Amino acid sequence: MVLTLYGGQRTRASLPRWYMEEKDISYNLIELNRQEGENLQSEFLAINPFGKLPALIDSNIFMPNGEPLKLFESGAILLHLAEQYSDDIKTIETKALTSQWLQFVNSTLSIALLVPSHREKEFPRLMKELDHQLENHQPLVGNIWGAADCAVQAYLAYLPWLFPQVDLDPYPSIQATIESVVRRPAYRKAIGAA
Repeated sequence: MVLTLYGGQRTRASLPRWYMEEKDISYNLIELNRQEGENLQSEFLAINPFGKLPALIDSNIFMPNGEPLKLFESGAILLHLAEQYSDDIKTIETKALTSQWLQFVNSTLSIALLVPSHREKEFPRLMKELDHQLENHQPLVGNIWGAADCAVQAYLAYLPWLFPQVDLDPYPSIQATIESVVRRPAYRKAIGAA
């Protein structure tokens, strides 16, 4: 199996990297320096024409033109890894629910956290519901920790880093989740380098 993950400091490459570390999926990591424009060089643009990180090459799957599968967008990469290299997705239902959570993270949750005008309006309502979703300490989809958990938990764990002024006291399940996540060895390895 040859999976190559392209990432860099402070990119969403940390999500698929954490997932692969947790699931013991072997991969090669190539870190690109965005400040030096390495992600805008022709070699990388052939993998992701938008020049964004992360990107993944899966040399186990070939396209009709004979080239290996190339993916960009952290959610698409996580879904692919969950389907092909893990036991997360065994049914149509678990695929649909995993996709739902990945879409939620990359559109709704990320905007609510990272766009100031949305943070004021959306953040409290989303955090209240996420706190409720996490209060039973069970996986979001199925019965094993998976891609949906990885994406949601990674974004929640970013909160203390990005917004230390945000009061998380009203959200005890989110606080417990963050505390649990940051102690995970695979998370520490992935986030420490990506």
